[in-house]
Amino acid sequence: MLDLRAFREGSAARRGDPGLLTALDLALGLDARRRDIISEVEVLKARRNEVSKEIGDRKRGGVDAADLIQDMQAVADRIRELDGDLQVVEDELRGALLSIPNVPDARVPEGGEGEFEVLREWGELPVLDFDPQPHWELGAALGLLDLERGARIAGSGFPLLLGAGARLSRALIDFMLDLHTQEHGYTEVAPPFLTNRDCLIGTGQLPKFEEDQYRTDPDDLFLVPTAEVPVTNLHREEILDGRDLPRAYVAYTPCFRREAGAAGRDTRGLLRVHQFDKVELVRFTRPEDSVDELERLTRHAETVLERLELPYRRILLASGDLGFANSITYDLEVWSAGVGRWLEVSSCSSYADFQARRADIRYRPDGKGKPALVHTLNGSAVALARTMVALLENNQQRDGSVIVPEVLRDYVRQERLTIS
Repeated sequence: MLDLRAFREGSAARRGDPGLLTALDLALGLDARRRDIISEVEVLKARRNEVSKEIGDRKRGGVDAADLIQDMQAVADRIRELDGDLQVVEDELRGALLSIPNVPDARVPEGGEGEFEVLREWGELPVLDFDPQPHWELGAALGLLDLERGARIAGSGFPLLLGAGARLSRALIDFMLDLHTQEHGYTEVAPPFLTNRDCLIGTGQLPKFEEDQYRTDPDDLFLVPTAEVPVTNLHREEILDGRDLPRAYVAYTPCFRREAGAAGRDTRGLLRVHQFDKVELVRFTRPEDSVDELERLTRHAETVLERLELPYRRILLASGDLGFANSITYDLEVWSAGVGRWLEVSSCSSYADFQARRADIRYRPDGKGKPALVHTLNGSAVALARTMVALLENNQQRDGSVIVPEVLRDYVRQERLTIS
């Protein structure tokens, strides 16, 4: 369990959530009640043990022990009553604890959404000598993207890629998987695209964000919102050998998000969709290596953008903008000329031991000794939808064609996307 009192007195205010203190007080009250019940049960059991010995002594001496037996029956009834109360309190406490977010890292600045720190910028912003088109116009003209047909098939937010658009998407996935497995040392995973409820609880999506998930009935399975969920749960309820850490995995999955709280925001084209493709990096590490491992993971994601020649910036999110499970997060944003703005294509985060605690992922430091919680980290490297937006908009030409970045040409088998 988190050190709830320390969290309440220090980090809770940094989260900027007015309901958090109430949730913490509820959890602290339930924890106090749990401790009281356990203490009373221990006293009663100790008394029962003492009286049981006395009852035995009386019986061996031929002395009537009916009064003590009657007392012990009352004690047994009270213990059963308290055991039931304890089960209720522990269930309520578990629910309360699952609603409490992670503790912000000391490096995280104060503030809310938009109060981030820009830590790094790379590349030159494209300078076009004509009015750039947004990607939804480019994609339609080039026969890459058909939003209307996608909407007829599944509804708004489910884009349809065609021809070279589908090939470009596949090329990006193959390029990123090759880069991370061949140069960055990740083990590729092809996970299920459905996960059970326990997996989402382990990584922090449930119970707080259930309305954002696509759930199947009656199986109570969920379409993956990110490969982080199945890949982090590869080692759920396991004890790893510390000599094998860090462990690094990369996975491609489609991602499904209802975006229940985002109605009306960034709805044009591919900017905010319910289904998108993503390549995800997940690392398991010792706590003392966590800071360096986050930098390493983030650089792996940045390498993707540099190879694609996309100008980007790394920002450090403020405490009030952190994700529920995150301890610290770097967002990578690419510039996109058609919409004239920075677009988030990756979040690289450390969760410290928050996910490991929920999913029971531990390690033995030298293959022996008392197990300790690992630290988990993950990052998109990278999400495809907005990456494709930037590729199309930044590389567009006056004649409406789009230059394919050199690193993708062997995958796409084209140097330029043109109107056929």
